[in-house]
Amino acid sequence: MRQQVESFDMYTDQQNMLQEVLHGLAQPQKVLQAKYFYDQTGSELFEQITQQPEYYLTRTEIDILSEYQSAIADCIGPVHTLIEYGSGSSRKIKSLLSSLHQLEQYMPIDISKDFLIQSAHQLSKDYPSLRIKAVCGDYSAPLLLPVEEKQKKVIFFPGSTIGNFHPQEAADFLQQSSQLLEKGDGFLIGIDTKKEASVLHAAYNDQAGITAQFNLNILRHINGSLNGTFDVDLFEDVAFYNEQQGRIEMHLKSRIDQIVTIADQRFTFKKDETIHTENSYKYSQEEFQWLAKQNGFTPIRCFTDPQHHFSVHYLEKTRV
Repeated sequence: MRQQVESFDMYTDQQNMLQEVLHGLAQPQKVLQAKYFYDQTGSELFEQITQQPEYYLTRTEIDILSEYQSAIADCIGPVHTLIEYGSGSSRKIKSLLSSLHQLEQYMPIDISKDFLIQSAHQLSKDYPSLRIKAVCGDYSAPLLLPVEEKQKKVIFFPGSTIGNFHPQEAADFLQQSSQLLEKGDGFLIGIDTKKEASVLHAAYNDQAGITAQFNLNILRHINGSLNGTFDVDLFEDVAFYNEQQGRIEMHLKSRIDQIVTIADQRFTFKKDETIHTENSYKYSQEEFQWLAKQNGFTPIRCFTDPQHHFSVHYLEKTRV
């Protein structure tokens, strides 16, 4: 009997994490990469964020995927393998798994191994005939995935997570992703749109304070993984919309003058100095389609909600 869930560990975390954290904290504007939000606790906190009333992104994207599931499936056509970047709980994938034609294999990729495996086994109960290859890896870096040649593949990248990249990094990421695909393969991607600053501000400053805990958890993750000495109570969450840059910025602000040590390196913080932990760029439909066209993809169709708060784009790889 074929094993329904296989797992592949392609994440060499500790040394890379140490180098990236030390490098980021040595910059004039201290910075930590957003991928380090996602240990087990961070993944669970993010799932809670998606259920907050102010956080429209997840429910709107799920509504789009549900309402247009037949149209999306027809747009994609027969497909052998569906690859999901940053799969998390795999909640958004279900409408696709139920509607895609001739799908044989699902490949979730996530940085949080325990959360990934747990979600994959849970999903296998709902889709017993689907082969699942769960890959623990950093999808922002080049990966050699266990996929069959000459079989149609589609990458699914929900949540507007591409917004975490600077636009040039997003361009590089699209080009990198195209290397996993062959001509005619597809990319289904969720994009948060530009809108009123008040709506964006509320989404990243929920009244329950879950986003603040999620932001602060990156310090706990560093403490646990790298023996850091961050006192989490001495930092506070700050999130705002930078309209000129078209992005939400998330920071952690030091409440006092303090020194933090990681791997025998000391980092000095002045009162009110911040660590920049995340960007979330927003794109109009035209802006994102232009970006896709510049980096090896042809926009096929865009699906959106009545308020145009969120969009889901289907792209095809056009360059060999």
